Amino acid sequence: MADLTHLDETGAARMVDVAGKAVTRREAVATGRITMSAEAAAAIRAGSVKKGDVLATARIAGILAAKKTADLIPLCHPLPLTRVAIELVPDDGGVTVTATAATEAQTGVEMEALTATTVALLTLYDMVKALDKTMVIGEVGLLSKTGGKSGDWAR
Repeated sequence: MADLTHLDETGAARMVDVAGKAVTRREAVATGRITMSAEAAAAIRAGSVKKGDVLATARIAGILAAKKTADLIPLCHPLPLTRVAIELVPDDGGVTVTATAATEAQTGVEMEALTATTVALLTLYDMVKALDKTMVIGEVGLLSKTGGKSGDWAR
């Protein structure tokens, strides 16, 4: 269990001590998708969903979620985010969300990017559920990360 940083020597959960790590610029990009009926997707693209501007609401929800990640994921460090960007690309079968989170800190922002993506997708579901109850959220994953001791990574 020594290789699992969120477990101590007895196997108990712990928050990793990052005090000795260097502050570096770090960025992470995550993506996910919600699939839906052609009618629901068309309503989003046309801006005719009765609840309002679906894409703007999902964008704001994703940004807010990134800022609250440490409140939602028990062992995450609160980070001073320097940037959160949410891209939403609607098409005939749904919406693809891509979130980018950046910081200058002692630990990475992968969880912030993943949380932003997931909450933006959940917000899309909430805003459109009256039009399509068969929507499916999936394909959530990390696309890339930069900075830190382990260096850069991309899928």
